[in-house]
Amino acid sequence: LLKHDTVKRNNVMTKFFDWFNRTYAKTSVKYWQFIELIINRRVVTLLALIFFTISSWGLISYLPSGFIPTEDQGTIYVNVTTPSGSTLERTNEVMDKIQKAAASIPAVEGVSTLAGFSLFTDGAGASFGMAMITLKPWSQRSEGVDEIIEQLSQKTETLKAASIQFFPPPAVPGYGNSSGFECRIQDRTGSGDLQKLESVARTFVADLGQQKELQNVFTSYDASFPQYLLNVDNDKAAQKGISVEHAMNNLQALVGSYYATNFIRFGQMYKVMVQALPKYRAQPEDILKFYIKNTDGEMVPYSAFTEIERVYGPEQLTRYNMYNSAMINGEPSQGHSTGEAIKIIEELSKQKLPKGYTFDWSGMTRDEISSGNQGIYIFAICFAFVYLILSAQYESFLLPLPVLLSLPTGIFGAYFLLMLFGLQNNIYAQVALIMLIGLLGKNAILIVEFAILKQKEGFSPAQAVAEGAVARLRPIVMTSLAFIFGLIPLMVATGAGAIGNRTIGTAAAGGMLFGTLFGLIVIPGLYIIFARKTQKDPDQNVKQNENNTPLSEIISE
Repeated sequence: LLKHDTVKRNNVMTKFFDWFNRTYAKTSVKYWQFIELIINRRVVTLLALIFFTISSWGLISYLPSGFIPTEDQGTIYVNVTTPSGSTLERTNEVMDKIQKAAASIPAVEGVSTLAGFSLFTDGAGASFGMAMITLKPWSQRSEGVDEIIEQLSQKTETLKAASIQFFPPPAVPGYGNSSGFECRIQDRTGSGDLQKLESVARTFVADLGQQKELQNVFTSYDASFPQYLLNVDNDKAAQKGISVEHAMNNLQALVGSYYATNFIRFGQMYKVMVQALPKYRAQPEDILKFYIKNTDGEMVPYSAFTEIERVYGPEQLTRYNMYNSAMINGEPSQGHSTGEAIKIIEELSKQKLPKGYTFDWSGMTRDEISSGNQGIYIFAICFAFVYLILSAQYESFLLPLPVLLSLPTGIFGAYFLLMLFGLQNNIYAQVALIMLIGLLGKNAILIVEFAILKQKEGFSPAQAVAEGAVARLRPIVMTSLAFIFGLIPLMVATGAGAIGNRTIGTAAAGGMLFGTLFGLIVIPGLYIIFARKTQKDPDQNVKQNENNTPLSEIISE
């Protein structure tokens, strides 16, 4: 039975290879006929080159641009802000309700909450809260992070007593505290009016929220927290022989504590913290009852030179580029990219921000803008290196051009498949394009190298490139198909890093498919154009007719 199965299997494989060889032979003959038909038609080659170049440029302009896509990392961040002046107990109640709402979703594995800390500003306060929601592995859930965030928003929309934001973590840890975009409104008026800064920031957020390209736009800046302001009369303090700096340091020790020294007891080291007893600092007015020693050694009460005023201001004052600032966060809407969001925000800032107020980017958005067109520059540098290497190899500045000018076919294919699959032109797509320089250049080199050898044997440029194209058809097609099939798992990737894998796989597969298919048509025509120009080059004729006898032998004779 085993022998019978082996014979049957061998017969099937033999039939398959026979069929494949016959099909390839027919395809090779038709390709030869097609090449002979268009090889001397320069107009066809030039029109094809112009078409792919213009189409590639058009697709680049049409595709949404981005930097590093936001991936499903299996974690969702939650930032909570309760009304100004809220107690820690009230914030804890909101956090408990969020935890229960998240735990009711099947895709959620666990929830960790922390009241009293802001995830965006990294500041502490009773009205702040944060949570981290851990999702189940991708094999145990069908929803992505966006769908789960939508469910969380629906379950917590009844919590009107707090501002709640759900968002994925940043794509690169350390670049901001959230995904999406991040910018700062700066007060350059010099007035120091914090309430005016809040009004400008919230008005600008409202304008951004009306744009269809943006979603979840909000600001964590709030200048309505009840506070007490100490007004120190410098003249009275000087008359009492008191330094304002000394007075503030003394107040810091009495109210906020001061580290003095250490002591060891029972084999343990303990810190000595100097601070007034709680009963002496329970009310704001108790500050005026504290005393400070002046330069004469007398004890002077703070009420002699200080007044307390009740005001409203931000819980945490932030500066950016040395100016008072308000941070604004948000995300591009579904189907839009961070590049589109950046353009919208820049246009609105010029129209909506009042005089004296500007904005600047921060976090990963700042790096995205700083990178600019670096991908184009890197592509051009790689292009130049390949050109110089091939020029040295072929000893000609014209023959490498058929190799390099065939690349627009691959660039068109890469961007076309990205558009077809609804992906962005981000850093992964740019990496795929740089990779295509070598992959598609290899296909063109196989044909050009063979054609040069045939031309040295006495073949005309048309005969030489036709021989090279047909002879190299099989290795080009087989290696290209093997590479494309190997990229299919990336194109349909799921789970961690899925968007990046899909982008680089789709761009590389599209570029290889179109670059191979149309490159086999364009490369022979390009070779004819530049090979004939090389024959007309007088420097090339001199090089061919020069004496190869070493100079040392000529001198010795």
